[in-house]
Amino acid sequence: MAVPRVQLVREAASRGKYAPLYRHLSAMPGSEWRASFTEVEAILGFALPDSARLYRPWWSNQKKGTGHSHALAWQAAGWKTREVDLEAEALVFARHNDQSYRDVSAEIPPTHSIADILPPHDPGPWPEAFTVSRDQLYDADGR
Repeated sequence: MAVPRVQLVREAASRGKYAPLYRHLSAMPGSEWRASFTEVEAILGFALPDSARLYRPWWSNQKKGTGHSHALAWQAAGWKTREVDLEAEALVFARHNDQSYRDVSAEIPPTHSIADILPPHDPGPWPEAFTVSRDQLYDADGR
């Protein structure tokens, strides 16, 4: 039986580089945490990358656990970021409804095929001048 996606996302967040932040937020009570970048670094045990201080998109929330491991850490714990202030090096973590991490596999009817979910794409014919031989694809050992 397949492991639900929500469980896979949370397991990935609990093992990754940003796992200390995931654990901290998972255990934190309340609905909001105003934090400085320094406080986040103290929890992580290492310095944030320069991009976290230079680019607001580093702090952006991702969709359904896709994207960057740092965003996965706070979102899998049930939080989102807001009010990111790069000048003050501070932000707000706000608890959110965990709907983005629900198990969507139960929503796909079992009668659907992969072609229904991800339809095939016909790229058209090969260009006339395009040729390829077995020797061009494989080495002497057939790899």
